[in-house]
Amino acid sequence: MAKAKKPAEVKYGIEITKPHSQEMYEHNDMVAEEMKTNILNKWEALLKDLGHVYMDDDWTVICSSFDIVKLQKLVCFSGYGTGYTIGDVDKEFKRELDMMQNYSIHQEYSYGCFSGLLPRTKFMMIGHSSEKFDYHVKGADKNISPACYESIPCSKELDMEMANESENIQ
Repeated sequence: MAKAKKPAEVKYGIEITKPHSQEMYEHNDMVAEEMKTNILNKWEALLKDLGHVYMDDDWTVICSSFDIVKLQKLVCFSGYGTGYTIGDVDKEFKRELDMMQNYSIHQEYSYGCFSGLLPRTKFMMIGHSSEKFDYHVKGADKNISPACYESIPCSKELDMEMANESENIQ
């Protein structure tokens, strides 16, 4: 007896496939850009909130319980001690964030959002293991991703209609 094939999982209008489809990569890249922007904006705001410290001050003047240290550890995966300036850590943070892979940012952003450090996103990444915390805005699971090819309003009928209209233009 043949096994019944499981129905394809669809999220945000995109069929989840293994290996990832081009639509999935485009969607995840779009979500990663939003995440990186949110993380960088939070980083800049936290640096500004420090106020009394300077980029050439030692990193250790910042208490390890501060949000900026927590955010730094989400992106860089390690802490910094004596000998590193705030400017050194700032440069390394931005370099690591820029190079962060989608699967990694998916996991770390979920934790950052769960802990209240980062805001929710418009969509979640797809095709990676699910996280314990959905970091997209409430109700977003019903939205269609801009990366979904089916969301582009195009059909044979529409093409023919547009062609007929353009022939009738004088």
